[in-house]
Amino acid sequence: MEKTNNRPITEKTNLHPRNLDRFGYDFKQLVSESPDLKSYVSVNEHKIETIDFSNPDAVKALNKALLLSHYDIQNWDIPKNYLCPPIPGRADYIHYIADLLASSNNGIIPEGETVQGLDIGVGANCIYPIIGNSAYGWSFVGTDTDLKAIENCSAIIQENPKLIDAISLQQQTESRFIFKNIITPEDKFTFTMCNPPFHASQEEATKSTIRKINNLESRSATSKVTKPVLNFGGHNAELWCEGGELGFVTQMIYESAKYPMQCLWFTTLVSKKENLSSLYKTLNKVSAVEIKTIDMAQGQKTSRIVAWTFLSKQQQKEWKF
Repeated sequence: MEKTNNRPITEKTNLHPRNLDRFGYDFKQLVSESPDLKSYVSVNEHKIETIDFSNPDAVKALNKALLLSHYDIQNWDIPKNYLCPPIPGRADYIHYIADLLASSNNGIIPEGETVQGLDIGVGANCIYPIIGNSAYGWSFVGTDTDLKAIENCSAIIQENPKLIDAISLQQQTESRFIFKNIITPEDKFTFTMCNPPFHASQEEATKSTIRKINNLESRSATSKVTKPVLNFGGHNAELWCEGGELGFVTQMIYESAKYPMQCLWFTTLVSKKENLSSLYKTLNKVSAVEIKTIDMAQGQKTSRIVAWTFLSKQQQKEWKF
């Protein structure tokens, strides 16, 4: 353990080496840049500054401060009850995609606007495009079935002019499809990414949320939650869909096979390890040329990225970044 500004720092080795939060949150710095965060910061029993992660207002204030401090994003906000994502985990997905692209580019991470990502389910927060553009200069198309989410992303982009030419948005008007209506014959995407809804029903999502809040260290053992107060928000399409994570990703794989030459790497988060064997079978069924599984930490749990391509090693080398 080391100290910075008299603040004990413990390296979070489960985060990607390029993650800006690998050494924890510098609350003094964050509060100096975003004073609204101050009222939510307290010192825990370990003498470490933190916030109550079961308080959605505190989580949102932390996100605003991180986006301002790390990525120079002004006036970021989301509507009530929309997913308020933990920034470090979202940043890790972006950094691992960068490594994946480097594996097809002689070990060099491709940067700049010619690298175009397709974010399936961009949500109201626009997090992945924001981080990907800030860290690597990539451009993005963000899609969602929820018009309100798309409109909120648009508002964030308008508040941050540097994003206007880098991020475009498109509503998926048919919820049963993922790439259909989105990828046109002229499109070429360097990668796709997705944080799929992983519950199969509203009831399952609610139970999981209650369990997650009760597991948070900030709550005492005597203050168990029994009602679905969402610490990270999220509703309907963000949290659950018919068939759950397995059904959603299986549909994604089958659809990806219809655009084999239009994307270098298709990727998705897969939170449930037990879904992997079925997904691998589906990927083999559609004749994916290469399949990669990248382990990563997501908050209190381990998740993973499943990536696949229909391009041969030679075709990958010839891809124009």
